[in-house]
Amino acid sequence: MKKNFKKTAAPARLAIAVTLGASLLSACGGSDGLSLTPPILSNDLPAGLTQLGSVAYPATARGAGDTVMTQDLLTAGLGRTGLGGTAPAYANALAPTAIELRRNAIFSNYRGLVDVTANGGYGTLYGPNVGNDGVATASEGLIPGREYIASLDDGSGHKRVTIAVQVPDSFDTAAPCVVLGPSSGSRGVYGAVGAASEWGLKRGCAVALTDAGKGVGLHDLSDDTVNRIDGTRATRAEAGTLNFFAANITEAARSAYDALFPNRIALKQVHSQLNPEKDWGNDTLAAARYALFVLNDQYGSAAKPVLFNAANTMIIGASVSNGGGAVLRAAEQDTSGLIDGVVANEPNVQPASASGYSISVGGELVTGFGKSMVDYTTFGNLYQPCAALAAPASMGAEASFHNYISFAGMTARATARCDGLAAKGLVSGVDTATRALHALNKLRAYGWTADNDTMHSAHYGLGNGPILAAMYPVSYGRFSVLDNVCGTSFAQVDVTGAPVAVTPATKAQVFASGNGTANGAPANVVYNNSVGGARSWQLATSPSTGVQDFGLDNALCQRALVTGVDPVTDAVLTATSTPTQAQSVAVRTGMAEVLFSGKLQSKPTIIVAGRSDALLPINDAARAYVAFNRATDGASSKLSYIEVTHAQHFDAFLGLSGFDTRYVPLHVYFNRSMDAMYAHLKTGAALPPSQVVRATPRGGVPGAAPAITAANVPAFSAAPTAGNQIGFSGTTLAVPN
Repeated sequence: MKKNFKKTAAPARLAIAVTLGASLLSACGGSDGLSLTPPILSNDLPAGLTQLGSVAYPATARGAGDTVMTQDLLTAGLGRTGLGGTAPAYANALAPTAIELRRNAIFSNYRGLVDVTANGGYGTLYGPNVGNDGVATASEGLIPGREYIASLDDGSGHKRVTIAVQVPDSFDTAAPCVVLGPSSGSRGVYGAVGAASEWGLKRGCAVALTDAGKGVGLHDLSDDTVNRIDGTRATRAEAGTLNFFAANITEAARSAYDALFPNRIALKQVHSQLNPEKDWGNDTLAAARYALFVLNDQYGSAAKPVLFNAANTMIIGASVSNGGGAVLRAAEQDTSGLIDGVVANEPNVQPASASGYSISVGGELVTGFGKSMVDYTTFGNLYQPCAALAAPASMGAEASFHNYISFAGMTARATARCDGLAAKGLVSGVDTATRALHALNKLRAYGWTADNDTMHSAHYGLGNGPILAAMYPVSYGRFSVLDNVCGTSFAQVDVTGAPVAVTPATKAQVFASGNGTANGAPANVVYNNSVGGARSWQLATSPSTGVQDFGLDNALCQRALVTGVDPVTDAVLTATSTPTQAQSVAVRTGMAEVLFSGKLQSKPTIIVAGRSDALLPINDAARAYVAFNRATDGASSKLSYIEVTHAQHFDAFLGLSGFDTRYVPLHVYFNRSMDAMYAHLKTGAALPPSQVVRATPRGGVPGAAPAITAANVPAFSAAPTAGNQIGFSGTTLAVPN
């Protein structure tokens, strides 16, 4: 725990100094009449925060019409069995209550991060019933406590960051600890419940969850309805100050837009016009300050209102993906010594520079590393559909996404994408096989590796490339929903891909079922300029090709936004091009705002990444950041890097045929990293040295892989062999094959 006197906040330092002085005078026989009674500090709500209330769990629902149910902090009353089952039903599907939405949001967010199949490790290696000693029990794993909710705004009335601080009944006031859990992906406030909450609550720590300016803020532009902060729906006027997000447009503009583009949706992360990613770190720090306020509010007294501060409370930033990036950014921006340690699984990290350091793998220098996320994502969005048809990318018909994405139709459109790229001179080859191989080689040259080959079909098939390529440039450029950048909008679609009105039940339940992206629940990426009328990206026909090719023209435009040049002609964008030069400048300005400094201020840090991660390729993300940190922090760096073979970005995929046989859960290593960080901060135990952990896939028959065992996911080594050591030669990160 923190015991460094210099890191104590100024008011606390004064109180400590006065208290020590009074104690010394008392020990010497008094103060000759001088009173040195220390001042009583007040427990003030941090600036910008509005506390919205707290609820004790387990607790019955409150309010007229609420369903009576018992919930807890971790599983919303569902327990291990319920989280592994089917989504609970609502008493009224068209008007779910706030407590029902909380329950189902925890259900979907937990399952969004981990594989909940028994053979995959749920209930044995991890899960609510697995103790903090790693031993599986017969318990359902419910954790009682109190949850506080607050909203953070910057004074504009539009920011609306939600923070939930969970204080378990097992919280130890004599050894206080807090885990900061910003949400993964674009998820809402419970987006890290399966990671930060599960580990922290079991350990008796308070957990500070935050959506970090993302979350399920769905503004239906057809009827002007929005989500309140608690997830319930209302018109924008009815929601008032509890409105979680509404596009910053006038009623006249909304009505006019709806007439031209009916049934469209605005999404918070995309259309807030705030570029919320630039604030992920500071939002996480705000969650830490709110957590300390909450603890003092709950346990303080009139005589001692401030019991907990940054000096006497262990605070660990810990999350995954975008949340992993947020805790690293928070550590970089932490000027008041709030954070003691960081654990970041598969973090979305974007180094501010690719100069001054390098990466070698198996003794060979890597080229083209350290690119920004929207750079490689828009590049991948162009080539992944074609590359997925290459022989090295095949998972086999019995073990791929054939059964999940109507692959027969997808194959025809992917073939058309290959043809369109060839016609524009972006790939070469006389047939689909050679064109697909060229596309795959272009991906490899841009940062992906052979370990990523079989993931490309999943990443475009489930829409990761099209979704992110549509969302992030708009967010970075601070564009309005009215702008339809690159002819893109968002809507629920029918079987033909045409925009339709959001179904009432879907809209009512979106807080629980949505994940903040345009993944089809209910919003989908729509290409307005598709031949024959607006269509979803899956069924879009490009004007320049006249065929369904996943909207190649749309993807080319999104790529140009990021690079500033036409990807076909290499011509610099102009004031009349599509997109325009000004639009590209706005996007690139926003991109610069989200870059990382690499300066972790010597905070103990563990970064874990899967070698097969195709969403955030490790040469651009994890490896690059580790090397960048060494170049900036030098010998003072306390970063340990764990790279796991046969692990990829989405553990939830492991319940699907073919993924179950090929990949292991990275979540296991998040928990182990948390254990290691806690021991380091508590007792001074050494962090695991940087290393490659060589996991073993389960194998077997796709869709029926055998049960995972501890042997499949070996522990960190305190002294890795030479063939597994990750180290530095100067500023070159050296990773073994």
